[in-house]
Amino acid sequence: MRLILNVLWFIFGSGFLLALGYGLAALICFALIVTIPFGVAAARLAVYSLAPFGRTVVSRPGAGVGSGLANILWMVLFGWWLALHHLVVGIAQCVTIIGIPFGIANFKLVPVAFWPLGREIVNVD
Repeated sequence: MRLILNVLWFIFGSGFLLALGYGLAALICFALIVTIPFGVAAARLAVYSLAPFGRTVVSRPGAGVGSGLANILWMVLFGWWLALHHLVVGIAQCVTIIGIPFGIANFKLVPVAFWPLGREIVNVD
């Protein structure tokens, strides 16, 4: 079932477009040497947005104060509009019965888009 949902998400649920956007943001952040940690977070979000079903986000123990401060900077610059985008798209997808799983997947992406550093993506199993 996860495979079917991930394939449908990739085609119809904007998974490809999200991954493309996050990947482009990662490349830009990698080019600007100072923002490499943001590039790693954006690349992680790109991979997660390709196939969100069957995976979840957990806090990474021992992430430290540096990731918390970087998250504040991320939140001010990028996180609020990314989270807002996922929220609006998730609500729009939940309008139809078929789109409800995709809306829930977008809601799962809201916290990690808002506060990505100090978290890791793991399989549900």
